[in-house]
Amino acid sequence: MSEVFEEKVFRRGRRIAVDVGDARIGVASCDPDGLIATPVETVPAGGRSQARLKEIVEEYDAIEVVVGLPRSLSGKEGPAAAKVRAYAGRLAALIAPVGVRLVDERMTTVTAAHGLRASGKSAKKGRSVIDQAAAVVILQNALETERVSGRAPGESVGPVI
Repeated sequence: MSEVFEEKVFRRGRRIAVDVGDARIGVASCDPDGLIATPVETVPAGGRSQARLKEIVEEYDAIEVVVGLPRSLSGKEGPAAAKVRAYAGRLAALIAPVGVRLVDERMTTVTAAHGLRASGKSAKKGRSVIDQAAAVVILQNALETERVSGRAPGESVGPVI
């Protein structure tokens, strides 16, 4: 009996992850082999945030931007998810042809906060650090999903013009 193995493909190249919040946007990146996600910076939310994200995408020569999509624990999307979808669509238009993907971000901020507390950092002192750490968790989860499945994680976002 012969077995057929599906070939899994992992796309090489840096990815940027963003954790979009009302006040701040955490940003993370990974190495070109997609092994380790690391914090980049915290961008103030608002008018100039997308221009700064475009600069980061260009600086890191990213092949893709992964945006965390907030969902409830049951998987439903609320007003926060609608805001993030709109933000991701505008970002996609700004950074094209670099792709933008939405990935589930449930529990990432909680995971990031626990990790920071375990390393001795307080949540109050490190709000911007928590945003970056959440982006790291989002990106690390997306990289692992792609490595295991052989497919790009989440859903592709078309540009909103």
